[in-house]
Amino acid sequence: MLTSNQVGFTAMLMQFCVKNVHSFLAALLRWVFMLVSGTQVQQTPVGRISRPKTRTKEQKEGSSTQLTTPSSVNYHFTRQCNYKCGFCFHTAKTSFVVPIEEAKRGLRLLKDAGMEKVNFSGGEPFLHERGHFLGELVRYCKQELQLPSVSIVSNGSLITETWFQKYGDHLDILAVSCDSFNEDTNKVIGRGQGRKSHLDKLHKVHNWCRDYKVAFKINSVINTYNVDEDMTEQITDLNPVRWKVFQCLLIDGENAGENSLREAEKFIISEQQFQDFLDRHQSVKCLVPESNQKMRDSYLILDEYMRFLDCREGRKDPSKSILDVGVEEAIKFSGFDEKMFLIRGGKYLWSKADMKLEW
Repeated sequence: MLTSNQVGFTAMLMQFCVKNVHSFLAALLRWVFMLVSGTQVQQTPVGRISRPKTRTKEQKEGSSTQLTTPSSVNYHFTRQCNYKCGFCFHTAKTSFVVPIEEAKRGLRLLKDAGMEKVNFSGGEPFLHERGHFLGELVRYCKQELQLPSVSIVSNGSLITETWFQKYGDHLDILAVSCDSFNEDTNKVIGRGQGRKSHLDKLHKVHNWCRDYKVAFKINSVINTYNVDEDMTEQITDLNPVRWKVFQCLLIDGENAGENSLREAEKFIISEQQFQDFLDRHQSVKCLVPESNQKMRDSYLILDEYMRFLDCREGRKDPSKSILDVGVEEAIKFSGFDEKMFLIRGGKYLWSKADMKLEW
């Protein structure tokens, strides 16, 4: 029979063992957690194991999202055109043009978001209101917004010297599209209107750019009809500040697929054919090549409704209009690859004041 002292000792021994078992189990749990998760766990009181905090999906997205700066924007304010180029990838699917005061409001929003260069395009930008609408936007961007660079891409056919006299001071760069220095080839492509010579007008615009101190640029789309041509001599004589050479590109819903207004499949060339063209013109210092890979997601394109167009999936998926949701929200859906923009040379001396050209 146990004495009272023995009973007390036995109870104390059992309490001691229980405490040690608890401590052992707590330490064991901490060690197992560290082994499985690879996470260091702070020493805590028995029974309280601290776990690393898990970020929510929203927190993860918020921390990894970097705001895109729209430093260079291509504003296609009209889809209408007087030419019918067979490979056109921004076709006349609507006749809408935003009112000029709304266009100015959108351009102001873009400037406030970091835009330094705006490029007006179409369609044919000189078609709407005979170039007056375009001229007023050019003036607004240079005078009111004080953008470093304002440029235009045009087929050149509707440009007049009177336009240069009125708006030339406010324009930095004028790019004229010319795919061939053979008039018959231009007509087959669709770059022409009636009996008017596209090449004659190209040279007129070139001379006006020199007279009114506007940097002259040429854009060419390389396709099955001009891929074997050698343009070295003509480009050298015209001496543009840049000769942009594009590989013909398919865009679903524009020049390919259902509901498209063009069928550009017959114009498509291979990567090797494009490279052969570039090799043939490697002596032309102003040449700036752009393959399909570089073109597809390295441009910030704003359509006639002032929506950014995402071309990553081979079609043009629009965002909401910047006039409705602002630039920061709309640009999230632009598909713009800023790294590719820099790789393709999208940022260059784009202000005529910095080019130090000899007029």
